[in-house]
Amino acid sequence: MTTAQERVDLLNKIGLAAQNKAALGQVLGTGSIGQATEGSDGRMQATIRINPDELTWDPSILVMPHGGDIELELVNDDLNTHCALLPSNGDRKFIWLVNHSRGRATLNLDGPGYYWFSSPTGNDEGRGLTGAIVVMGDAPPEARLDRPEQPRP
Repeated sequence: MTTAQERVDLLNKIGLAAQNKAALGQVLGTGSIGQATEGSDGRMQATIRINPDELTWDPSILVMPHGGDIELELVNDDLNTHCALLPSNGDRKFIWLVNHSRGRATLNLDGPGYYWFSSPTGNDEGRGLTGAIVVMGDAPPEARLDRPEQPRP
């Protein structure tokens, strides 16, 4: 888990805390921020936990350096059952996480942007069990809008 200052430093370093870069650093005010690690084959990995009695994902903001495949390990250390509804191109993934369990999901997020995930059981989302996966990078040329060049921050 990151401290509050580490969270601010990492949000600034990645560029998620500045206006018109991304407001996400301000939207998800609870939880921590983490970065996916990339293997030599280009496949990314990360672990996301639910710590006991916290009802937040740790990290609640996961940053991927670019689009592609990511293998997530989800760990529920809480005393209650939760689940994970995860984004992925083509089909979302759903995993039950009974108390003290873990699961794995392989996601394909090939474009830059914010992808939200949560635990839709009970009132988990209302109590804070929501998070985001941020995919960094620019849209591929074929996906860009046909409009004049826009100023970049």
